[in-house]
Amino acid sequence: MCYSAQAWQDYEKFQRETDSPLSMKEYVKFFWDWKSKGTPYKIPKAMMDAFNNPKTDDERKIHGWIEEWKIEQAAKFEQELFKQKKRLADAERMLKSKVTKKAENDQRVATNKISQLKVKLDDLKRIKSLPKDSRFFPGNYSTVLASEGGKKFVAPMRYQCRLAGKPESYDKRYPGTYNARRDNLEGFWKGQFGYTHGIIVVETFYENVETDEGRNQVLQFTPSDGGPMYVACLWSRWLGEDGEELLSFAAITDDPEPEVAAAGHDRTIINIKPEHIEAWLNPDPNNLQALYDIFDDKQHPYYENREAA
Repeated sequence: MCYSAQAWQDYEKFQRETDSPLSMKEYVKFFWDWKSKGTPYKIPKAMMDAFNNPKTDDERKIHGWIEEWKIEQAAKFEQELFKQKKRLADAERMLKSKVTKKAENDQRVATNKISQLKVKLDDLKRIKSLPKDSRFFPGNYSTVLASEGGKKFVAPMRYQCRLAGKPESYDKRYPGTYNARRDNLEGFWKGQFGYTHGIIVVETFYENVETDEGRNQVLQFTPSDGGPMYVACLWSRWLGEDGEELLSFAAITDDPEPEVAAAGHDRTIINIKPEHIEAWLNPDPNNLQALYDIFDDKQHPYYENREAA
């Protein structure tokens, strides 16, 4: 599985580095839906920061929606911060006269929440980018290079694939559809494999592993050569009965690289070679073997790992 990853989120960089045309209409539609529906979608900060210096009318629209969201978020965080500071003050006042479990719990919880809220407020205002800004998780959105009808485009997609024609309840029934196993591509994924392919460009990825003591541990894996990983994906354009549209994707995983297996994880995302990107994005459904050949000729950097902070 790919529990989480840091990937390229700046659509201009994606477009430039992969020589792909930009489909700004996908971004306008996405951010309009995101804003008008009360921002229910979780988006990496880096995806929003890509619009900090808008140059076109569409970019200015998106930038405006993001700035409105930031103002709304800041107000919510400030209100909650005031509430938690009062809670902390009340707990500390109580503890001076009498130690109770409730007061101790309120002190602990309020202190933690105040710290978290300050980080969130700082992130809203922060301009300098940090690695965490490009990280996404299952259910979050990420920037994907895809192809449709032989034409490449870059668009935000949800990292949990809802297959076209399936009901919305599919998400809960199959919560693990953010990853597509290589050995099931002609089964569960037969409607996408050979038809709708994509690429995400990953810099580092994270996996859950179990320690010898039975404790869950999150490990961060990074190629020792420092190069980007061109991760093979499948995607789908889902349409609801009311006209709602969802673009979503899954990363394809294979048997683990030796060092990943040694670290305790049983799958690894497929890091294809740059020279195979065009062929991967424009597959021939009558020649699936050519796609497996791309997998077998994948990049094999050594994936160094460390416990995630």
